[in-house]
Amino acid sequence: MNAGARVTIVTRTKNRPIFLARALDDIFAQTFRDFELVIVNDGGDPADVDRLTSQRPEAERERIITLHHGESVGMEAASNAGIKAGSGDFIVIHDDDDFWAPNFLESTVAYLDDPAHGAESGVMVRTEIVIEELVADRIEPIRREIFWADMQQITLADMLKINRAVPISFLYRRSLHDAVGYYNEDLPVVGDWEFHLRVLSHSRVGFLDGEPLAFWSQRPESEGHDGNSIFAKAADHARYDALVRDEHLREGVAQGGLGGMLYLTQVLAEQEELIRAQQRRLDEAAAKLDHVLERLDALNQTIVVRTSVGEFLKKPLLLVKKLGGRG
Repeated sequence: MNAGARVTIVTRTKNRPIFLARALDDIFAQTFRDFELVIVNDGGDPADVDRLTSQRPEAERERIITLHHGESVGMEAASNAGIKAGSGDFIVIHDDDDFWAPNFLESTVAYLDDPAHGAESGVMVRTEIVIEELVADRIEPIRREIFWADMQQITLADMLKINRAVPISFLYRRSLHDAVGYYNEDLPVVGDWEFHLRVLSHSRVGFLDGEPLAFWSQRPESEGHDGNSIFAKAADHARYDALVRDEHLREGVAQGGLGGMLYLTQVLAEQEELIRAQQRRLDEAAAKLDHVLERLDALNQTIVVRTSVGEFLKKPLLLVKKLGGRG
């Protein structure tokens, strides 16, 4: 263990040795070296994890803490276990299938060390989605796209709409957990979003724009251990998104009563009815346009037929005229 390390990196893994091997290479390639790594094997085969860590150089092995869970406790409980096993002033979740630019830690730690950012509880970075597929024992990139390309800052207003950050992109101060608690272990999915909501309700979070420093791996075609929960558990994401919103709404109502919410829901209902009415008008206009186009097409066909017949009838008359002229 790297006693007194400034950063605690938590890597959650379960039966994905190919991805874990890449994650280890990625983490130990960081230009910032003052970190400890807590690997949380959440119900996977311990042999794979132990084999990969034993292959690292001794200096790296001394910085690794490995937690083996006999049975899976879930993503958020695994995060909490890893966080509590470490001691760094800063924390970041590095899942086994995601990766960083080599200067991720250097850039984010420097940002939070800057006195100008002392009031910010963490910092998120420009992130790129990497669509990949697993081919035999190789990870093959398919395409890339910037995650929320229009994002210029991290705000609670935006986060309320939808999660605009992923764990691999977020380095934050350990003291945050004293203020807002740990990850919600009752959530099998969307736990990072719910944590982000609590964080942003408490304090500001910085944003490092520019070239992507974090890379979020996605594999839409993969299933089982190699898949992503955002695809494999899409229905759960929708369900727990609604549950999280409802829980926070209840908290707000308990503190401020139903008055404000009743007014807002009425305004929203009126806006929704206006949108539906506008859509009905658009549908009616489209139907009328289709009818006009059909009539124009029929008229055009009639003109073509009549023109063709006229040309056909003209030819004998022209022939008669020519013959008459010769006589």
